[in-house]
Amino acid sequence: MERTLPFAVLISGRGSNMLALARAVTEGRIAGRMVTVISDQPGAAGLVEARRLGLAAEVVDAGPGTDRPALGQRLTEILKQHGAELVVLAGFMRILDSGFVQRWRGCLLNIHPSLLPAHRGLHTHRRVLAAGDPQHGCTVHFVTEELDAGPAIMQGRFAVGSGDTEESLSARVQQLEHIIYPRAVGWFAAGRLGWKDGAAMLDGRPLTTAVIEDVQ
Repeated sequence: MERTLPFAVLISGRGSNMLALARAVTEGRIAGRMVTVISDQPGAAGLVEARRLGLAAEVVDAGPGTDRPALGQRLTEILKQHGAELVVLAGFMRILDSGFVQRWRGCLLNIHPSLLPAHRGLHTHRRVLAAGDPQHGCTVHFVTEELDAGPAIMQGRFAVGSGDTEESLSARVQQLEHIIYPRAVGWFAAGRLGWKDGAAMLDGRPLTTAVIEDVQ
């Protein structure tokens, strides 16, 4: 029987990328099992959706007074309980402490709504419009201690139109995220994607630049 990769998804909100990943598992595009969905927000809509799909769904206490190391330790406890071997950040709006990142180095993915290294951090769609960028998109990358600075794996990109707004860019980026994130996780589950000496590796070779998915 072919081995399937046990992975966990961390969310803070609606969990649209979590649902895209779950769909990819069901359709056989990811040779993996989503063993748990974890949120720092008890009221996250994505938790309801995860439970509707029959997935384990848990909440970590991230209220006032919870420091990053404590949060990271609790997350690791839950992840180990479920046997997760890959951690997928999908709209998890917490900066993780260095201890957690080091513990999961090479097995910790994130998707960011910009063409990194441009526009790290928040409000990317607004900043793209303000800068007059001709292109926008999203980036799947390995997580390192520096925010949104880990090795890029894959980028989806499109041309910014004269009529685009923050809302239209957000919708277009989200559609792209649902395409490229399952693909990258699928590569990891298949053993094609990995980490070596601080670099992303695809099919045994360092990824010097991200794989690009261009759309209209």
